[in-house]
Amino acid sequence: MMVMPQVILLKEGTDTSQGRPQLISNINACEGIVDAIRTTLGPRGMDKLIVDNQGKATISNDGATILKQLNVEHPAAKILVEIAKSQDAEVGDGTTSVVLLTGEMLKQVKPFIEENVHPQVIVRSFRKATQMALAKLKEIAVHTQKDNPAEQRAMLEKCAATSLSSKLIAQHKEFFSKMVVDAVTHLDELLPLSMIGTKKVKGGALEDSLLVTGVAFKKTFSYAGFEMQPKKYVNPKLALLNVELELKAEKDNAEVRLDSVEEYQSVVDAEWSILYDKLDKIVQSGAKVVLSKLPIGDVATQYFADRDMFCAGRVAEEDLKRTMRACGGSIQTSVNALTTDVLGSCELFEEKQIGGDRYNIFTGCVEAKTCTFILRGGAEQFIDEVERSLHDAIMIVRRAIKNDAVVAGGGAIEMELSKHLRDYSRTIAGKEQLLISAYARALEVIPRQLCDNAGFDSTNILNRLRQKHAQGGTWFGVDIVKEAAEDNMEAFVWEPSVVKINALTAASEAACVILSVDETIKNPKSQRDQDTSTGQRPF
Repeated sequence: MMVMPQVILLKEGTDTSQGRPQLISNINACEGIVDAIRTTLGPRGMDKLIVDNQGKATISNDGATILKQLNVEHPAAKILVEIAKSQDAEVGDGTTSVVLLTGEMLKQVKPFIEENVHPQVIVRSFRKATQMALAKLKEIAVHTQKDNPAEQRAMLEKCAATSLSSKLIAQHKEFFSKMVVDAVTHLDELLPLSMIGTKKVKGGALEDSLLVTGVAFKKTFSYAGFEMQPKKYVNPKLALLNVELELKAEKDNAEVRLDSVEEYQSVVDAEWSILYDKLDKIVQSGAKVVLSKLPIGDVATQYFADRDMFCAGRVAEEDLKRTMRACGGSIQTSVNALTTDVLGSCELFEEKQIGGDRYNIFTGCVEAKTCTFILRGGAEQFIDEVERSLHDAIMIVRRAIKNDAVVAGGGAIEMELSKHLRDYSRTIAGKEQLLISAYARALEVIPRQLCDNAGFDSTNILNRLRQKHAQGGTWFGVDIVKEAAEDNMEAFVWEPSVVKINALTAASEAACVILSVDETIKNPKSQRDQDTSTGQRPF
């Protein structure tokens, strides 16, 4: 009998693993990721303290933030990180929910994989279950009256408060939900996120935070003479520059050969006259406030102060661009064409003390509507988490304005969809019945985890919820305060339906992708990569 020679197909050192053990291994890796953020869900969720390799500490219970910081290496588990990021980018909230749902779907089908059910059968059933769940969700979602501003504002505040209830600032959700709705409704109809700025000032209480309906940034470094400048203007013209207004020392490699003292004096005078010429042109333009990305020196500062003008040099590019978009005008790289159409304007400019810092504040901007959050708080990590929490709430309010349909939170919508799929699964035969039933069970992970994180008896409350939904109580979910099953639509625990639609779609897609993979091929590092990683130069 002739023995076939062994064919080496892949480069030596290539790591390959395949078949059912590979699939089970991928599911186990995803369960590990889920366990890392499981306890952060809901109003009683715990926070994670993550320290990076530079020693910077981050305290957060936002799923996407935690997963970004974890530096996940496992290829299949990275899919969960990606869906958390996509949920964050698309709707802003529900990042923990989407990862939990994916992990639970995989956990529910693990026994079927072990029993030799083909993954494609599971994928087909999951896709069908997702379509049915989304159709049911859209059917039962409650639409609010867009033509009633008071009702719409109340809806937006409730959606923002629900988003904030699971955050570090849950105690102040009434205060911040009003502030978030004010900020988003102040923008124009495109609701550009870039027109909402955030500044952090350490010190003070959380409720000392304020919303400025305009542009605000921290007072820049100033030279002598700024004390004499006025700190308040009504209807000023703004000159936005990318021009350096100070005397520069000669470059090291410059060489000027002079024959007399007079010639040296003429070089010095030329330098001064160039600077004064620039300053004179700015004054003649009629601008009262001069902002520049580059430094404004002490000569220029005093020159402007003598003429009752305000100036700020080294303004951050982001702040300068937002001022330009809000107040009009354009950033100039030369002072030779400062006509009225390139100058911005606003209704009021003033410099105010906020905490330990002074802030330059522009309100009544004429071109575009913009606003700035100024956040206060004790610790830097705390203020950072407040900023992340407000980002989620802002995204939720933007989505709720564009899509006016809402559903009840607190696990209510998941229980209703679970009941709908379970009822359907009883009407069909074969493997599909078991798999759709498994999908329905997976949806119950949200209310169960909400109970577990609050220290409740999850089995008892889930049984009550199943009973209520079987009797037609569509919006019954977990009541964290009373430790009971309550109607969360009446309790105003509302979420935009688009959050749940996106979470279900992304979770189902991720589960299907992971189930479709039966082999991982990991290429070895090339010699060049290994040499550079050890700090050796390749020959």
